[in-house]
Amino acid sequence: MFTQVKTYYPFIGPHDPCPPIRVKTYETPPQLYIPYQPPNLPQHSLPDALRLGTLWPALYSPYGSKR
Repeated sequence: MFTQVKTYYPFIGPHDPCPPIRVKTYETPPQLYIPYQPPNLPQHSLPDALRLGTLWPALYSPYGSKR
């Protein structure tokens, strides 16, 4: 199973004046993990698709706020 949230550990220099951020995260969109559009993908209803921003549940990603 894949995860849409990735992490990496940036280089922290010995003379960096700012406090280090040891772990950084970023999100990848779900379409990166679907190489082609398979036939007969399930679809959201029209009101749900407009609310969620996509017609197909496989391409939905919540993109939560970090605040």
